[in-house]
Amino acid sequence: MNLPNRLTLARIILIPVFMAFLLLHVPKGYTLFPHQDLVAAVIFILAAATDGLDGYIARKKNLVTNLGKFMDPLADKLLVSAALISLVELGEVTAWIAWIILAREFAVTGLRAIAAVDKVVISASKLGKIKTITQVIAISAILLHDWPLSLIGIYIGQPLLYIALFFTVVSGIDYLMKSRKLLRK
Repeated sequence: MNLPNRLTLARIILIPVFMAFLLLHVPKGYTLFPHQDLVAAVIFILAAATDGLDGYIARKKNLVTNLGKFMDPLADKLLVSAALISLVELGEVTAWIAWIILAREFAVTGLRAIAAVDKVVISASKLGKIKTITQVIAISAILLHDWPLSLIGIYIGQPLLYIALFFTVVSGIDYLMKSRKLLRK
């Protein structure tokens, strides 16, 4: 269990903490303490930041492991899925957008599993990385209620979510096209 894998594990452990801060309201409509939503947003952003950090450390210090190759994309998918499902529950994201994003994640995970049987690794593409970055930025903006831009009447969260949706679909199609050989077997 090297440092990059510990960071990935920390990201997974932060998911229920993030969800608790975002969703626990007692009674309904009241927060447990002031700025509870902000704390949830900060936890999400910190957890998402560990993705780039663990990958950087793994490559720079030559600490890439099979466990890391498995856990890192899983942690990303769990974090984004938890955030989207929570935001759907809160009425901040429409269910159809969350469904498309989650369906793409399941499809790519399935393709990677099929490839793994043949000992083929399907690495994240540049489009996949852009997809992840746009998803994290959009979710962060929504979690922050578009702050600080909302102070001057600019709301970017939902438009950014549509941009993330675009890259989600495009990168999903890209994975399907690259995986055609695997699907023919």
